[in-house]
Amino acid sequence: MGKKWYALIFAFAALLAMSVLGPGVQANSITAGVNNAFSIPPLTSGIVLVVILGLIIFGGVKRIAAVAQYVVPFMAMGYVLVSLVIIGLNIQALPGVLALIFKSAFALDSTFGGIIGMAIAWGVKRGVYSNEEGQGTGAHPAGAAEVSHPAKQGLVQAFSVYIDTLLVCSATAFMILITGSYSTQAPDGSFNVDHLKGVEAGPQYTQQAVETVLPGFGSGFVAVSLLFFAFTTIMSQYYIAETNLAYVIKGKQNKIVSMFLKAALLATTLYGSIRTAETAWALADIGVGIMVWLNLIAILILAKPALITLKDYRQQRKLGIDPIFSPRKLGIQNADYWDEEYQHDQDKENVS
Repeated sequence: MGKKWYALIFAFAALLAMSVLGPGVQANSITAGVNNAFSIPPLTSGIVLVVILGLIIFGGVKRIAAVAQYVVPFMAMGYVLVSLVIIGLNIQALPGVLALIFKSAFALDSTFGGIIGMAIAWGVKRGVYSNEEGQGTGAHPAGAAEVSHPAKQGLVQAFSVYIDTLLVCSATAFMILITGSYSTQAPDGSFNVDHLKGVEAGPQYTQQAVETVLPGFGSGFVAVSLLFFAFTTIMSQYYIAETNLAYVIKGKQNKIVSMFLKAALLATTLYGSIRTAETAWALADIGVGIMVWLNLIAILILAKPALITLKDYRQQRKLGIDPIFSPRKLGIQNADYWDEEYQHDQDKENVS
């Protein structure tokens, strides 16, 4: 875009969202799940969470990546397998669940009819949490990948939507609906459906869903799964915050500022652990909203060079070569990193 001022605004927004407003909702989900499964007070599990998180983030970005890359894939596979067991044992209810989803989505169901506007609003607010596409956070870990063409990593990022939303998040939805482990409130505060009386919306719904089929196992399994999912999300939030801090201070090593960032993230993590889910989500929504609006504007502006980049990738693949990106050849400006990478690759070829 060539707009330094806009990049700085986004960097500050990302810093605020990732270090102050965002971590609380992840921490709240962890402590709520652990409390429901093991009766451990939120303050106790919150302190343990902060201590472990502090050991990792003070250990550096490499340690963050090492923890996440081994833990998350196995937990995701285990989680999906358990969900398939739950769905398989209740397969006779699946047609009704699909009908409920369809009718509710289009306000055709008498129970939920008339609240389509609210459904769309909540869908947008919560949908971004399922895979974060469009928020601007995904670009940070993607930018750390080493590839010869940006379209390669772009396609990987696009595929992650299917993993996150269509597998993990859909698995959660089907488990909850197929076992009837949910309650829904109307705008006036009354309950349309109240299957789980007195249970606050959150991880308890999923825990109850697994418990109906695997009693004595469900709550603990979901709590541990959520611990790893949410914990690695907090670690990634720190990485994103640190990346934007480095951009704002122009890469200068400022230990005082870095220490302040770490302290802020740990403090908000502990705060989110002991606050209500409503408060944690409200703060996270503010942070996500700021980033999304800034990022969507940038996406619209960058749509043309992005499509040119994808076309270039496909053309090189058709020629049977490993795509290499040269922005100058494509008329794309302000891509200094890729210009240097392309020249480096050309120099290596000339030497060999």
